[in-house]
Amino acid sequence: MGEVTAGSDSVLELLPMVFAAPNEALAGAREVLDGDPTPFRASVAHHAIGMWQRDFGDLRLALHHLRRARDLAARADSADREADVLGTLGVALVHAGRTRQGLEAFERGIARGTGQTRARVLYRRAYVWWVLGRHGEALEDVRRAIAVLRQADDVIWIARAITLRATVHLALGAVDRADADFTAAERLWETTGQEHDKADAVESRGLAAFRSGDIPVALQLLDEAEEMYAKLATPSFMLTVRRCEVLMSAGLAGEALAYADTAVGLLDGIGGQSTRKAELLLVAARAARLAEDPQTAIARAAVAVRLFAAQRRTWWETHAQLVLIEARLAAGRASGRLVAEAASVADKLAAFGSPSAPEASLLAGRIALALGWTADAERHLAVAARSRRGGPPLARMTGWAAQALRAQAAGSARGVLEACRRGLDVLDDHRTTLGASELRARATAQGAELAALAQRASLTSGGPRRLLVWSERWRATALSTPPTRPPADPTLLSSLTAFREIAARAEEARMEGHPVPALEREQRRLEREIRSRTLHMRGDAPGEGDRFDPSRLLARLGEGRLVELAVVDGRVHALLCGEGRVRRFEAGLLAEAMAEAEHVQAGLRRLAHPGAEARLPVVEAAGRRLEELLLGEAAGHLGSGPVVVVPPGRLHRVPWALLPSLRDRVLSVSPSAGSWLRALDTEPPPGDRHVLVRGPGLATGGAEVPDLADRYVRPTVLEHDDAEVPRVLAELDGATLAHIAAHGAFRADSPLFSSLRMADGPLIVHDFERLARSPYRIILSSCDTARLASVGADELLGLVTALLPLGTAGVIASSAPVNDAAVVPLMLALHKGLRAGLSLAEALRDARAALPGDAVHQATGWAFSAFGAG
Repeated sequence: MGEVTAGSDSVLELLPMVFAAPNEALAGAREVLDGDPTPFRASVAHHAIGMWQRDFGDLRLALHHLRRARDLAARADSADREADVLGTLGVALVHAGRTRQGLEAFERGIARGTGQTRARVLYRRAYVWWVLGRHGEALEDVRRAIAVLRQADDVIWIARAITLRATVHLALGAVDRADADFTAAERLWETTGQEHDKADAVESRGLAAFRSGDIPVALQLLDEAEEMYAKLATPSFMLTVRRCEVLMSAGLAGEALAYADTAVGLLDGIGGQSTRKAELLLVAARAARLAEDPQTAIARAAVAVRLFAAQRRTWWETHAQLVLIEARLAAGRASGRLVAEAASVADKLAAFGSPSAPEASLLAGRIALALGWTADAERHLAVAARSRRGGPPLARMTGWAAQALRAQAAGSARGVLEACRRGLDVLDDHRTTLGASELRARATAQGAELAALAQRASLTSGGPRRLLVWSERWRATALSTPPTRPPADPTLLSSLTAFREIAARAEEARMEGHPVPALEREQRRLEREIRSRTLHMRGDAPGEGDRFDPSRLLARLGEGRLVELAVVDGRVHALLCGEGRVRRFEAGLLAEAMAEAEHVQAGLRRLAHPGAEARLPVVEAAGRRLEELLLGEAAGHLGSGPVVVVPPGRLHRVPWALLPSLRDRVLSVSPSAGSWLRALDTEPPPGDRHVLVRGPGLATGGAEVPDLADRYVRPTVLEHDDAEVPRVLAELDGATLAHIAAHGAFRADSPLFSSLRMADGPLIVHDFERLARSPYRIILSSCDTARLASVGADELLGLVTALLPLGTAGVIASSAPVNDAAVVPLMLALHKGLRAGLSLAEALRDARAALPGDAVHQATGWAFSAFGAG
């Protein structure tokens, strides 16, 4: 290497150190330059600084240092030194969007270099081919590089080359080959001190797990990689891209969009890589589209397309065009030109061997169908449908969606239903690998189109019973089995304890009018940590599970009725089950019902305070309108027995007891008919333990609790300092009845952090999921404890839905703010009925009737509902 001395040998150690101890390498390089280095040594120092700036800092500074390193290598008359720098410079130029100049630098580097150095330049060019989406060239260059590197026993660079080859295999959908290469590379990394490369290997394994459909393992590995990068104080924007991909596949599109936008801001702030910015914008566009924000998706995708085109990254540009077309369609811009663009993108993606090719063909077919171009639609959909036979779950679902649309276009309802069934079976198998209830719920969004197609086909040709079966097929599926119990994870338990402490202190500071930003930041950090660990949990092995049987439901209803509200093309259909049959009644528009429900919520909120009596007739009139919109003529066929209402997720806040035909009935609410049947079959636990809990800060002090304590035989009463979360959880586990008087807080942004305030802080949904068995019956006597978030296809997340799969047969909770004083007589009357042997729904009906007739008490009674079948 020209000028090779002991000194120059030692300075060369700076280069591998950039990915072993990045900041030490930077300091060492600056120290070399502060002396009086020879051109060779100065070239190495500038090279190291350029590498550091390229990957962790300012790309403009990187180019400056790398050009200086190249010129100094030429002055040192070291061909291999110059070739080595040209390889690094080529990568930096491509990342800066100067693709032609970058490829020219590689040509010069390959021509100047020999042996091992030339192999390293080939490896770097292979990496650039991967960045550009030219996978064949990447595999050829990496093959040539590995052969030489093995002869030289260059462990670090062999490991890098194998890692790159695995990444290219992933881009081509060859998951097994990729996984084998990642495993081999990680074994090599363990023999080195290359800490950054080790983190990159863990990150890559996370990507491989994601590609194979194992989302919990993917999230766990990405978190592990993030911790490793944090220790090195080196940002990794590629990790952000990959995390966003995993979050989107789990249905967490809003989080992915926030992650990506934040990373773009950070990248702009440090003058980082143009290539990474384009990739982040692409992932942000995908996330925005999935989050039903087409305008944001169009804006992000359009910039990404321009950047990729300027960078000559055709593979990436084509993927960005796919997202842009999807976003334009979502914004209502279907046109013949869009069909042609989608078809062109599909052809390009197929030529690249991209796993996204079926999505583009499906998109072209869907747009053509919307325009009435049936022949064009069939051609594109037939291509997309091929993917249903193999590959990862989402690709197979894409294929079955295409097959369902083909059948719909051909007028075959049977074909539509068969394709939807097969596609949703794929989704079920995928979903049951997810341990966290949140991931299960959000994953169902990916089957929304299949479910909607099946419901539409059932409505037109299958009769009410078939529509009921398909309504159940995708409703509240996340609640069909209990979430995986969190392991005895000391870190998780420690985080939960710390979260309660910080949250309690933050809430106290807010109540005093002096919020402490540092406490609130720490609370959010702990929330992220808890959520991250729970998302790692795996579910049970895939299985068929229980299939809903309408005959069994009709037999168990007896004299009662169950009304399941199905929504097809924005219209509510009331499916009335009872008397051995299922009948369908067309009702109103979902959008109008949702708007009316919000008006009712506002009215109940005002009636919770004395002096708003004039609003009572207005709220009652809104209840009549809701009945027309939600039940239609079914309201006149409810019989005289108990009624179970199964609303869609978007109507979970309706106070059902306000509807005139339901006001004086034994009424319960359930997320699905199947969930109600499971609750009906739930056996009470042995013994007869009653637990009464009073949290702090209630206006009445939970005044019903002391009275109730006198009415039960030896109940467990937890109040004041005894009402701390660990003690409360211990007593709740396996109780027959739990009455909890505590402030409820609903979190729309993160529903599983909805909470009940205890003496030492919030009792959250994640806490309930740690119980061996939640109480058979639970009464939550405070505001907003029944509020839920609608996620996924038609799933609900919140306190109530967390309890039902955990062994709780029935819950009493409110979906609106209530008057604390008016709650006390309602609760005392409710418990009177329970002690007389009534069910929760029966006791709540009688308790409402026993209340005074003033507006405050009436509104309080309407705000509470009985959930489940306890």
